[in-house]
Order: sequence, then C-alpha cells, then structure tokens
Amino acid sequence: MKTDTAHMRFLALEIPLQAPVAQAWKALIEEIDQWWLADFRVCGTGSRFSLDPRPGGLLLEAHEDGTQLAWYTVQMVQPGKALYLIGHTAPDWGGPVLSMLKLQLKEREGGCALALSDVMTGRIDEKVVQGTEDGWKALFGDGLGGWLEQA
Repeated sequence: MKTDTAHMRFLALEIPLQAPVAQAWKALIEEIDQWWLADFRVCGTGSRFSLDPRPGGLLLEAHEDGTQLAWYTVQMVQPGKALYLIGHTAPDWGGPVLSMLKLQLKEREGGCALALSDVMTGRIDEKVVQGTEDGWKALFGDGLGGWLEQA
C-alpha cells in the first residue's frame, strides 16, 4: 500500500474586472452559468451552473441527464463583498484535496478586482498549485472578466 503525505499550499491572486463591484457581484452570483467556461464543465456539454449564496448553499453543476457535481459549499457570505467556499477534489481528479476559497470584490479605479485566496490541503505538489492558479486565472479572468466586458 502506497501512502502520501498531505501538504498545504496558499495561493493568492487579484484579477482586474472592468465593472463596478455591484455589477461584478451580480454576475458572480446570478449569472454564473453565463460565464462559466466550457472547459470547466465536468458533467458534460449542456450542464448548467448555479450558486446558492447562503451558508450551506452549493456551487452546483447539473446536467439534464441527472449528473450533478457540488463544486463548493458556501461557508460565509458578505453580500456584495465576499464569498467563503469549501470544496473537495476527489481522487479521480487528482485529490484528495480540500480547498478553502475566498472570493472578495474590491473597488479599483475603472472598475473592481476579484481578490482570490485558496488554501489547499491534501495531495498537492507544485504542478497542482500551478494548474490551480492557471485555472482560476482562466475561469475568473477570461470567463467572468470576459462576460463583464461584454455587458
């Protein structure tokens, strides 16, 4: 039997968004299915995303065939400001990993910024950290940021 040692890593990013905080918050919560990138849809083409912004609520991907994935559970909400989320990565996707993700919107000249911090613990190496960083940049920079630029 092979055993692995759990590791902990901290990742922090700030992604500029070309929108006021209120508009970015609305997009983050209510329009998530519109900007969530196709490459990040695990349940298959045509799956839908929703976010229930209450403690215990889910960031959920659901497909019409009944397949569902709870990406994150909401731990705390500061309306219009920040979301605290807890997620798990299964061994099939490189885990086990526990992610404690904070998404915070901050006023910036000409718009706002999404300050993201992700504390990960579990089966983690530098490749996982880099892949996670690249993924967050694509999802929130290209996905959310691109959606806001179109609005």
